[in-house]
Amino acid sequence: MAERSTAAVDVADSGDDPLTAKADKAATDGVATTQKTAEKTAEAMDSKAVERLSGEQPSITAPELHSGHKLARRYRLEECVTRLDGFSSWRAVDEKLRRAVGVHLLPADHPRARSVLAAARSAALLGDPRFVQVLDAVEENDLVYVVHEWLPDSTELTALLATGPMEAHDAYQLVSQVSQAMAAAHREGLAHLRLTPSAVLRSSTGQYRIRGLAVNAALRGITAERPQRTDTEAIGALLYAALTQRWPYDSDAYGLSGLPKGVGLLSPDQVRAGVHRGLAEIAMRALANDGATASRQDRPCTTPDELAKAVAAMPRVKPPEPVFPTPTDYQRTTYQQGTYGRPQARPVAASQPVIAPPAPLQSRTGTALKWAVSALLIAALGLGSWQIADRLLAKESTPKTPVTSPTVDEKPEPPKPISIVSAQDFDPPPQGNGTENPQAIELAYDGDPGTYWHTVNYYGSEFAGLKKGVGLVLDLGTAKDVSSVELSFMDQTSVELRTAPSDASSAPSTADGFTTQASDSGSNVTLKPTKPVTTRYVLVWLTELPADDGGFRGKLSEIKILG
Repeated sequence: MAERSTAAVDVADSGDDPLTAKADKAATDGVATTQKTAEKTAEAMDSKAVERLSGEQPSITAPELHSGHKLARRYRLEECVTRLDGFSSWRAVDEKLRRAVGVHLLPADHPRARSVLAAARSAALLGDPRFVQVLDAVEENDLVYVVHEWLPDSTELTALLATGPMEAHDAYQLVSQVSQAMAAAHREGLAHLRLTPSAVLRSSTGQYRIRGLAVNAALRGITAERPQRTDTEAIGALLYAALTQRWPYDSDAYGLSGLPKGVGLLSPDQVRAGVHRGLAEIAMRALANDGATASRQDRPCTTPDELAKAVAAMPRVKPPEPVFPTPTDYQRTTYQQGTYGRPQARPVAASQPVIAPPAPLQSRTGTALKWAVSALLIAALGLGSWQIADRLLAKESTPKTPVTSPTVDEKPEPPKPISIVSAQDFDPPPQGNGTENPQAIELAYDGDPGTYWHTVNYYGSEFAGLKKGVGLVLDLGTAKDVSSVELSFMDQTSVELRTAPSDASSAPSTADGFTTQASDSGSNVTLKPTKPVTTRYVLVWLTELPADDGGFRGKLSEIKILG
């Protein structure tokens, strides 16, 4: 059940959703109550007759499948997550790749089957790792099914908010990452339209991922005249809930209490004390709609791109300082009390008779022995004095060479950081396709160890035999002396340091065009060339990747070049 609660598909949220309800009143969530079910059963015959007379299509029921059923002889259904409005969602197993996946199922004659297929295929083409990836979209045997990633190690935002409001740093990361991801999706013409707390997941590394892009809305037939405004207001609602643990509308939803009815939209700092003022302003600017305005006269954010820029313009919210527990009281030891080593009191014993030592030798033999020892001592002193005098005379005869002490200026200078002018991803053909997440390159040298550039997901630590490696080419602007390169990874990674020729005016197009200078593996790696090297282009070449999310992926958080 823990796996289901953290990775289930967003298909059966509790509570009303004012964001999507305004887009399409006919699309609602939840399961009908027992009373409504009974009423529908009693009126079934009449409703079907009315549908036939009016020309409307009859209601579609979800496909009747069971656990153990296989799709395409590959995807084995394990557990039905929900069954709603003619479609069902399952946790399944991809027996070919031996990994868990999620599956949406609906009949091929469902009125929304074509739109679901189109939405799934469009979302799959995006390929942005900030979204839960669509793996397959197929129409087969009177069924339409969409296969997507399943993330058992991630936690829904709904579960995070159930424990209380977020810290300011966590809320800042939430709105920053989600707004940037949605801005990228809208640039490709994709909208979510159902961005609720259950659609946002946080991984064990603190990265937020969005699931159901375009697909969740297509499953429910949700549309919007202003999709960018709809998604922006949804992000503002998520930030509002993260700051206050309240839903910014007058109805309860997603396990959160709504605002009091009749008072309108209150600023987060009016709902809860101690809320970060800058984040409260961002939430109000995103939610400025239907009479709601920001507490200051700032321009409302109407698109995810405007919201992402507003978040980037505010001062970065730092993480809280770690709190260390106070040490417990302890008993002072004997040594600390100052009694260690002191003699303990002992009972006085009876006096023992003292035995006098024997008298020294008084015979002729003793006298001769004394004279012999004295003679040996005199001879030893004479010999020692002669050797000392001989050494002193030898030192005076040899000329002394002046010894100069090194000055302060002669000390070697410590290495200095070399700034990176630009960088580009390096996945050269024919094995590579020429691109490797170029949109996240700057995160590898932005000075923030919490952000990172990462490779795409491979099905083998050595790129499943598809290629020898991938990496980043760093441009230093001009040829410079490089003494070492410090790299920080999110997990154990094998990497090589390669450099272009010193006279190269552009970066080589193949990995063999660079010269390998050093190699190592680990999470914090320092690569030093065996001899001094001068170059303009530095290649960080990843050769073996760590396991991540059911596959293998390299994550590079910081690069520092010293010269």
